[in-house]
This record gives sequence, structure tokens and C-alpha cells, in this order.
Amino acid sequence: MHLFCLFCGKTYDEPVQRCECGEPVEFEPFSGEPYIGKTVWERFYDFWPVEPELELSLGEGDTPLVRSKLGNELGIRLYLKNETVNPTWSFKDRGTFLAMSHALKAGYKTVGTVSTGNMAASVSAYASRFGLKAKILVSQSASDEKLKAVSVYGGEVIRILGDYGRLYFESLAMGEKLGVYFINSDNPFRVEGYKGIAFEIAEEISPDYVLIPTSSGGLFRGIAKGFIELQESGLIDDLPTLIAVQAEGCSPICRAFREGKARIERFENPKTIAKAIANPYPPSGNAVLKLLREFGWKCVSVSDEEILEAQKRLAGEGLFVQPASATGIAALKKLELPEGARVVSILTGSGLKTLGDVQAGEIRECPLGRLESCLKGA
Repeated sequence: MHLFCLFCGKTYDEPVQRCECGEPVEFEPFSGEPYIGKTVWERFYDFWPVEPELELSLGEGDTPLVRSKLGNELGIRLYLKNETVNPTWSFKDRGTFLAMSHALKAGYKTVGTVSTGNMAASVSAYASRFGLKAKILVSQSASDEKLKAVSVYGGEVIRILGDYGRLYFESLAMGEKLGVYFINSDNPFRVEGYKGIAFEIAEEISPDYVLIPTSSGGLFRGIAKGFIELQESGLIDDLPTLIAVQAEGCSPICRAFREGKARIERFENPKTIAKAIANPYPPSGNAVLKLLREFGWKCVSVSDEEILEAQKRLAGEGLFVQPASATGIAALKKLELPEGARVVSILTGSGLKTLGDVQAGEIRECPLGRLESCLKGA
């Protein structure tokens, strides 16, 4: 498969990270007859631009689509795509696995990423699995506690002193120079891996709407590309309406969408509890904005208060997610969805990654001698 630029249209025969014009690249869509297999990597084998290293898989993908009771009050059929059950507890593992498969086949000995959260842990874990060295670049503000879940896999964690916002592009340039393959947020192989979410949803239901927590834009692009390829292959008839969801405290894509602008602008002084999607200048922001306008899709932003309430309500159904994962549920009340609509909300990462932000329930103490009265609630 060839790569092409989403904006200027330039094509590339060899894998590149971004186009010369500075915008993201994407693999040409697959539209043939797919091979049917067991795992999502096998069932949709022909849709991937690189042969997945199945023997090195950690079991990513094929996550549950859970029917939720939360949609009842809105008169919709609500489903939750539970990506928290991936090996490192987030959707990032899908893209990491496919990008790592490419890195191994291309002969790289070292991979890297720019992240302080889900992606850092994912790349570190899969690098160990694939027998590759990992360079994990984090901001100087990243806490030691948070980085334990990254360094435990054996990757080299490097704190960067300086403008962390420039690091995405600096890492790509330095990686090319030093032979380090950086698997950053919208790496084209990473985006391809996220198509599996769309494939798995379509195997179970035909959704009318899909709510996607959106930061860098790679996840949104991947799910969109997955549904588009399914339609072009004749496997589904209609595209669902995709809804990008951002936190109000950092919503550059939604702001540009709301103001009718063709390109995003940096979101100054971001502040939100949903840190996993707090990217002030998302590298695929313009590409997401283009998709929203081209297909008539939507972008919604939600407050921290709404996010925390949604996180609490999901926990009431037995699903503990990080704040960013709850943004789709938080957006439901802001959308005028038709009665009976089939709606899927993507739960992107586990709440175990952000325990410091959790509003814990009441914890009571009880002397053993008063156990009976305590159990009665007295």
C-alpha cells in the first residue's frame, strides 16, 4: 500500500512519518475482498499495510462491546467499546502492535515515543515483547509515580527539559538521523491499527453514532478510516455519524470547528482533568477538522464537572475508566440524538492509570464486636 498526504495529495512509496508539507500521511484504503480469520488481525488481514507479527501479539484488540443502561434515560441504545482491557489498559496497544510489526520488519533496533501516559506504557511494553530497545521521551513535569508504569517494562525513560510542545517534531527529525523509529500519536501504522475498533463494532452492530475522545486525532482518524474502508469494500451500507469529543479546558479542534475555521490554532493555557486528551496543538487536528466537515460529523466539548459525573456513572455500571474515557458519556446530554439511535462510546483507558484524580466513595470503620449493626447500616 502507498502513503498519501491528506492535504497536498503527494504520494510516497516508502513509509514516512509526515508529508513534506507538514501534514499527516495515510495509507491508501483497502477495498477488496477480505480474508476471514480468528483474531481481528486475521479476520481483516487484507486491511493492514504490514503483516502483523501474530506470534508477538499480547492479545490486543477484540475488546468487549458492552450494552449500557445509561442510555435508557435518553431513549437510545447505548454501547460501550471497552478498550481498557487491552494489555496495557488502553486503545494505544492496537496501534503500537502494528507499528512495532513494521519496525521489526524494517530492521530497526530501537523505537521511541513522546508521551507521559498510555502511549509511553504501550510502546515500552511492546518494545520488550519485540526484543527492541525503547526511548521514552517525557516532560519534566511527569511525576515519578506515573512513570513507574512506563519504566517497569525496561524502556529508557528520558525527561526532556524545555519546550515539550516542540518535542513531537524534534523527535521525528532526530529519530531519522539516529535510526530510532518513533511511534508517536498519529504515526501512520498506529492509525491503521485503530481501524480494528471500527471493524469489531461493525461485526456486532450497525451504529448510528460513535463518540470518540479526541486528542492528537490519531484515534479519530483510525476509526473513521476503518468505517470508510468497510463501506468502500461493500461490507457495510452506511457510515455512522462520528462525534469527536474534547475537554472544554483543551479543545482546539472543537473551537476551530465551532468558529468555522479551516485549520486549528494552538489552545493556550490548557487546563482539564482529562489529561490524556489535553493536547493544545494536536498533530492530526487539521486532518480531523477536514473529516468533520467533509462528512458532516460533529465535535462536542465537555466540562470537567460533566466528565467526573460521567466517570462516576460508568463506575456504577462496573467500568472504571480514566477521565478522558468518560468524555463520550459526558457529551450525550449535549446531543439531540433521535429516539432508539444505536450509539457507541469508546472507553479509551483504565481508571487505574489516574488514581490520583478519583473521587473515592465513603469508607466506614466498624469494630468487630459491632459487625451486625454495621452490616445493617446502623
